[in-house]
Amino acid sequence: MPMIDAKMTLSLSDQQKEELKSEFGKLIETLNKPESYLMVGIEDSADLWFGGKKLEKGAYIAVSLLGNAPSDLYEKMTGKICEMLESKYGIPGAAVYVTYHPVSDWGWNGRNF
Repeated sequence: MPMIDAKMTLSLSDQQKEELKSEFGKLIETLNKPESYLMVGIEDSADLWFGGKKLEKGAYIAVSLLGNAPSDLYEKMTGKICEMLESKYGIPGAAVYVTYHPVSDWGWNGRNF
């Protein structure tokens, strides 16, 4: 039951949002989670500041998942997210924060896992 919530300073077209969603679908497998249960939220044109300065190009990516993953997989995931954001959207890794939120109780379809 993973969820990736992305806030980006860039304005994205519907096609770009679809592409980003698909990229996250591929990347979530890094944490041994299937795309079939992945939910993605995308907030574009977000105001983000880093070090007191407004970012022209930046992103905050929050990854929540049922249970936990090993630290080495989180680090690998961070690298892949930053690489993808830079290559596809020109957002430098130094302007990207990625956080991980392991969740012990997760509800879906009227019940909890």
